Amino acid sequence: GSRSSKTFKPKKNIPEGSHQYELLKHAEATLGSGNLRQAVMLPEGEDLNEWIAVNTVDFFNQINMLYGTITEFCTETSCPVMSAGPRYEYHWADGTNIKKPIKCSAPKYIDYLMTWVQDQLDDETLFPSKIGVPFPKNFMSVAKTILKRLFRVYAHIYHQHFDSVMRLQEEAHLNTSFKHFIFFVQEFNLIDRRELAPLQELIEKLGSKDR
Repeated sequence: GSRSSKTFKPKKNIPEGSHQYELLKHAEATLGSGNLRQAVMLPEGEDLNEWIAVNTVDFFNQINMLYGTITEFCTETSCPVMSAGPRYEYHWADGTNIKKPIKCSAPKYIDYLMTWVQDQLDDETLFPSKIGVPFPKNFMSVAKTILKRLFRVYAHIYHQHFDSVMRLQEEAHLNTSFKHFIFFVQEFNLIDRRELAPLQELIEKLGSKDR
């Protein structure tokens, strides 16, 4: 229906030929080696903000695709609240349009979230795509908020829709994407441990396989 196409945000592209594009290619090449711990490390001589920016865009695109595969199962009826298991419920606020957190269905929440992230990524003052344009002083806190919120989409998919993911035979794809995401946020300490609690067991399991 129309809702799933609306929820499915357009892919955010990194301009070809730009330095960020080179960084993305580097990230893809190291990912191919299969060593995710190594793949998330800051490449030598690179700017940390730029590395975080490129990867944040990449995770946004990945989560978009993963959520896009299950939108028909994530409906107002099946998911009247945005949750990650019975103990975690999320209410939406973006601080500008919606200041007081509102309770809404998972598809509505994820639509708000992805639209909000897209707006941040498209903002040249926050995510400059031109070489030599400096990142703003608050860049790190913006990136942390984006990643914290993107984590909630993974948490919702794992807790509420994993059976659908398995039926679609997407679990390997989801696990790899999530593992990459977790190793990345752990490497640079981008998400508070408390925020990761809904998937703590899974995070430990994914991490122990790589020790």
